[in-house]
Amino acid sequence: MTTQIPFAFVDVFAREPLSGNPLALIPEADGLEVAQMRAIAREFNQSETTFLVSPTMPTAQWQLRSFTPDGTEVLGAGHNAMGAWIWLAITGCLPVGTKDFTQQIGDELLPVHVSRDDGGRYTVTMVQPPPEFGKVVPDRRALARSLGLEEVDLDSDRPAQVVSTGAGHLLVPVRNRRIVDRVVPDSALLLAELRNAGGEGCYVYSRDPIDADGGSVAYARFFNPTVGIAEDPATGTAAGPLVAALVRAGEIDQDVEATVEQGDRLGRPSRLRVTVTGPQVSLSGSGLFVADGVLHL
Repeated sequence: MTTQIPFAFVDVFAREPLSGNPLALIPEADGLEVAQMRAIAREFNQSETTFLVSPTMPTAQWQLRSFTPDGTEVLGAGHNAMGAWIWLAITGCLPVGTKDFTQQIGDELLPVHVSRDDGGRYTVTMVQPPPEFGKVVPDRRALARSLGLEEVDLDSDRPAQVVSTGAGHLLVPVRNRRIVDRVVPDSALLLAELRNAGGEGCYVYSRDPIDADGGSVAYARFFNPTVGIAEDPATGTAAGPLVAALVRAGEIDQDVEATVEQGDRLGRPSRLRVTVTGPQVSLSGSGLFVADGVLHL
């Protein structure tokens, strides 16, 4: 017997098709075993594949389970969740007139707000868990070497530190965006640095964005050898911690929507919007439903 399983592709944090961060989505996944979810994620080979399943917590409308190509389950709320809600909105699966929802990711219940502008484009805003500030990397020379850089390329005024809003990523500041674009990680060395710091992925950034006048606060790239991601074009679980760290350092104000630029080096420009209010970190973005089809298993 062959089972037919619908799937969709959503370009998240994108302004036009074939930009942003592509998400593979399985919207009807209740009948799948975890081993099948992992195999499907390996088949699509995107940075994350998200499965919509029935929630186990009564106040949630949907439960999201997301896997990387190597089978690691992702519990943060980034482009994996953003793309699912964009698809739900575009395809008319959300109750008419309702704007506020609750999603279950692991054991967390996280609020989601969906809005639509006059042009018909949906924006999804998600609240991430409160930021947690972890280890600061002491050996800056070794860290720079793991990224194919020299120690002088690192920003001496800011620490390289693990920060989490659901997933702990190592934030590495460098002096300008040209240096960000020069990064060529040594996967083995970077993996060792991340394990020593207690970080999952590495977010290399500079405070030298392309569009500072338009509200951008940083230009970034993301690498995650711990789960088999060479480079991710848009990472909500890293942009949230970055803006939270900048607010904590007094570099940007609370309650101001800050844009993080990512994906330009990959030819998939992505713009991630983050607002920090006290302990609350909110991630906003839009996207496009670009493809659908059926798996025959």
